[in-house]
Amino acid sequence: MDRRRFLRQSGLLTGVALVPVFSGCGSSTDPTGREPPTDGAAAFNHGVASGDPLSDRVILWTRVTPAQDGPVAVRYQVATDPALQAIVADEVVMTTAERDYTVKVDPAGLQPGTTYYYRFSVGETRSPVGRTKTLPVGSVDRLRFAFTSCSNYPAGYFSTYRHMAARQDLDAVFHLGDFLYESGSSGSLDRAHFPDHEIVSLTDYRQRHAQYKTDPDLQALQRQHPMICVWDDHESTNDSWSDGAQNHTEGDEGVWLERKATAIQAYFEWMPIRVVDPNDDQRIWRQFTFGDLVDLLMLDTRLYGRDEQLPTPPLNSQDLNDPSRQLLGGVQEAWLAGRLATTSARWKILGQQVMFGQLRLASLPDLSVLGLTLAEELLALNADQWDGYPAARDRVFNMIEANGLDDVIVLTGDIHSSWGMELYRDPGDLLTLLDNIVGDPVDLGLIKGLGVEFVTPSVTSSGFPAGTTPLLQAAFNLVDPHIKYFEGEQHGYVLLDMTHERTQGEWWYVDSITDPASGEYYATGLFTRSGENHLRRAEAPTEARPDAPVLAP
Repeated sequence: MDRRRFLRQSGLLTGVALVPVFSGCGSSTDPTGREPPTDGAAAFNHGVASGDPLSDRVILWTRVTPAQDGPVAVRYQVATDPALQAIVADEVVMTTAERDYTVKVDPAGLQPGTTYYYRFSVGETRSPVGRTKTLPVGSVDRLRFAFTSCSNYPAGYFSTYRHMAARQDLDAVFHLGDFLYESGSSGSLDRAHFPDHEIVSLTDYRQRHAQYKTDPDLQALQRQHPMICVWDDHESTNDSWSDGAQNHTEGDEGVWLERKATAIQAYFEWMPIRVVDPNDDQRIWRQFTFGDLVDLLMLDTRLYGRDEQLPTPPLNSQDLNDPSRQLLGGVQEAWLAGRLATTSARWKILGQQVMFGQLRLASLPDLSVLGLTLAEELLALNADQWDGYPAARDRVFNMIEANGLDDVIVLTGDIHSSWGMELYRDPGDLLTLLDNIVGDPVDLGLIKGLGVEFVTPSVTSSGFPAGTTPLLQAAFNLVDPHIKYFEGEQHGYVLLDMTHERTQGEWWYVDSITDPASGEYYATGLFTRSGENHLRRAEAPTEARPDAPVLAP
């Protein structure tokens, strides 16, 4: 079926729409909550979710496990109270095997800055109650977000999600990619991937999404907060780019462009994300405006316009600095330039996948101090992140400078570790010299940054080798004074507390990813004042808002 024609026929631009899908259906006999119920009733084994909030609507998602094949009528209700007595929307939609029995609706006519509760039902079977929130308009005093990335199911329990879910006062959560992993790994916690091989087909990708959606901590997070997400590489396969991937063998694993389209199809079926452009079914970059306080620009640095990563080590200098090399691609880059030229919000957030700030390893007096394995690992990371595309990064810096922008904040996942960084066009030897000899060059008025970056740790994916955090922090202190915080081994998330005066980023870690009941703790916080583009150490975590609407029951 022609994809663009299907998008139009499915009513995607109307107030209520089902997710666009294109072909095929998955198995119903696998251990991922998809097996038909034995009592003849439908089931909601994969929970509920919401995402991509706007000021007057928000995507609501679920997946029905039907008792038998055939179309299923699904009712959804939206209310302003957790008991669902004050109903504001009540509709019936259909889902079928063609869309893997996923349901995605986009009810319009909601009020801005408002918490809503919702539920799906099939006959007498009801889903759990979900909670969501629309975007505010006009003057906004304060916002609270949490963001994370890299959740590998066999590697550990998703306690990070449980703790994010329990934060009653969040306005939204961001997931910056690697929501799932494509491998067939098994781990040691009775959380083996299903299927037990690398996923390649549409059925494979659907089954893997289904497995992750059975996790109770993930269900709790998506039930309590609207999610704004982007993919990274593992939603398709490792180290992917627009026309290929390191972990794809052309021929043996099919045609890359078909595999990429299949992974994207399953993603749009199973994630609470709105189709951005019905004429471009692979576009995920989009904008969310939280009144006058925040413009959130979610980018795709992975699949849309990325040129192939350079081989490492070492990076070929001429190829590395080729001005034509793309990470965003020309279409997305032009869109970003337009958004940055017209934004009027106090804070401009770029939500994206790979580390933006420079990791200046080559400036170390003796790289061997890190050990061969660790040095090679870091150099390989350099090639995959913005360090491997310096001309593309310079063009973003050009956008910031051309528009005289302050208060740009980059949010990053991918690297399975925690970083707080100041962003400079070239944090080179002069900056290092000043910092080591005369003190902080920003406080001395000798230099001004172009923004700051907060990098989240992973949910479960492994970080740097045990015991290397002090060694790396010492190395960064020597040559990378723009790196204000680094922790390479813990798992968790970053909390953002934002007002017109300042933004504070806080790193919260779980005690253990091998304990399903793990607690969490506050590690540290950094804040930037409006107009300063500089990170300072916070004395304490920020206080929760006392008047937040109640969580869903």
